[in-house]
Amino acid sequence: MTRTILLWAAAFALVVDQVSKYAVVHGMELSRRLAIDVLPPVLNFRYGENRGINFGLLDGESDLARWALVVFSLGIVTAVWVWVRRWHAKAAMMQLCAGLLIGGALGNVIDRVFYGYVLDFLNMSCCGINNPFVFNLADVFIFLGAIGLIFLEPRSRTKNAS
Repeated sequence: MTRTILLWAAAFALVVDQVSKYAVVHGMELSRRLAIDVLPPVLNFRYGENRGINFGLLDGESDLARWALVVFSLGIVTAVWVWVRRWHAKAAMMQLCAGLLIGGALGNVIDRVFYGYVLDFLNMSCCGINNPFVFNLADVFIFLGAIGLIFLEPRSRTKNAS
């Protein structure tokens, strides 16, 4: 049972990310409209094409940068998969967090492969602070998964006997 949690969490994150991007960017025509105020200023949809990583870091137009980020992302996915399966095979919350991170990363990889960039559309501001950045649900899943893995990782570990 525990071993399937990672797969289900990854599938959930991947599907929710891709469906949300399709619904907002294509279904609501955000790519044409560029901005939709949902609950201003707290939640807005803003069209964004991210060719780099978070907050536009390593932003580049080259195919080399695009494919390097795809390979790097797949390397991270593989490393997290192997690490969690090896050291935390029976830890349900670690499996869940790893699945969220992996599913989110794969969602962004799919975007890079098919579009050449990651589709971003979420923009949130609050309390008089105007946030200029856009992100997507894959980024949320990656963040939640990474934070969970950091805080749930025991300080000293022994390999699971399986």
